[in-house]
Amino acid sequence: MPVSLTPALSRFRERGKGNRKAIFYDMQWFFRQFARLPLSWLHALGIATGWLVYWSSSSYAARMRENISRSGLCASPAACRQLLHQAIAEAGKSVLELPAVWLRPYEGVLKLVRKVEGWDKVGALAREGRGILFLTPHLGCFEISSLFIASHMPITILYRPPKLRWTEPPMLAGRGRGQVSMAPTDLKGVKALLKALKHNQSAGILPDQVPGKGDGVWADFFGRPAYTMTLVQRLQQSTGAALVLVFAERLPGGRGYDLWFEPLPEALPQDATQAARALNAAVEDLARRNPAQYLWSYNRYKAPKGSREEMETA
Repeated sequence: MPVSLTPALSRFRERGKGNRKAIFYDMQWFFRQFARLPLSWLHALGIATGWLVYWSSSSYAARMRENISRSGLCASPAACRQLLHQAIAEAGKSVLELPAVWLRPYEGVLKLVRKVEGWDKVGALAREGRGILFLTPHLGCFEISSLFIASHMPITILYRPPKLRWTEPPMLAGRGRGQVSMAPTDLKGVKALLKALKHNQSAGILPDQVPGKGDGVWADFFGRPAYTMTLVQRLQQSTGAALVLVFAERLPGGRGYDLWFEPLPEALPQDATQAARALNAAVEDLARRNPAQYLWSYNRYKAPKGSREEMETA
């Protein structure tokens, strides 16, 4: 299955830096070729990529070190170093596995799921006639979770255009398969989530995504104040939807993924701050199952403009 990249590399050099459109299509060509590689190769390349990014970006490296060292998960500095090294590798894998998850045939992607735990609980909730809001944190291969769910039931997920424009076409093609409906991350998208849940369908959201000012409250996450979305609580209060945490655990050696579905036993509190604390605590518990696979490079503790004043007056 090896792929020769020499022709594309030659074209890339010849077209030069000024021809952005040509480079745009060449990058997509590379992405498609990577999708043909075995997952074990992609994960091996991902480990190297993770370390390359870590050593080439001081801000990225500093954020990972700070987030891990202040998480309270390490019993000693040596344990923190070990977790950091594992997290660097897992972060790289999360990027290099995207071509396989997005661009391989749908049935082939589903075969990467080796074991599923808790799906019987999801089925029971669906038989009760309830809408289901799936919560997929920045943990493991969260991209494959919605594809698996969409092979069993309709699901609406929010979509935000990526900063790297050349990744948008493969991302849309990869995410929008099965029974997936995609909605923008704006008021129109929120209405689409509400509609799906009110019709006893399912929706998916990243519960640890930093919201914009006015759409969150401050609540501790791994012992530090983090601006936390209130959308999950509002959706549940408006629709009575069940909340289900999802974790697609990356298996060693590129063997695939195990999926874990964990319904929250109780509704979130009515108070927004208490609800945010409960939501963060649930995400923390899930991340503790395999902390190396949490995306510690994500800027979870950033403060949207004007949100600091909300914390000071709270």
